[in-house]
Amino acid sequence: MLVVILDQATKLYIRDTFSETDLVPVIRGIFNIVHAENAGAAFSMLAGASSLIRQVVLLGLPAFVLSVIALLLWSSPDSKRSIAWGMNSPLMRPGLTLIFAGALGNLIDRAFRGTVTDFIQVFIGTYEFPSFNVADTVINIGAGLLLIDLLRTRKTIT
Repeated sequence: MLVVILDQATKLYIRDTFSETDLVPVIRGIFNIVHAENAGAAFSMLAGASSLIRQVVLLGLPAFVLSVIALLLWSSPDSKRSIAWGMNSPLMRPGLTLIFAGALGNLIDRAFRGTVTDFIQVFIGTYEFPSFNVADTVINIGAGLLLIDLLRTRKTIT
């Protein structure tokens, strides 16, 4: 819940403080604070799609995935479902919790505003990453934990 509150608070601050043309360098050439509204999915995919398609894909699909993750997170660690999904692994629950919180933060934006507020702009050399926010950051950290868990628990077939 703390992640969702932090995500929503930072987005509200950016919307209230910055215009979409503002750019504040934090580390010149590497990291800026901007104000971008993303009507599409990750990396602005579907931004030009019809409203119905965007609603189904950007609201319905995440709501379904959040329901599945919630079912896994709130199931007993000893249940057959938890064991089958590897929920007893030390990184699975924290990873899914971060993904859940980040997805919920972005879903709140989409449901109530129609866009997601992004404000972190990062460059590596001449490459510019698409702008992102707190929710996107914790989704990626959660996915990284799941990947580490997968690699750590992988069994070699001989």
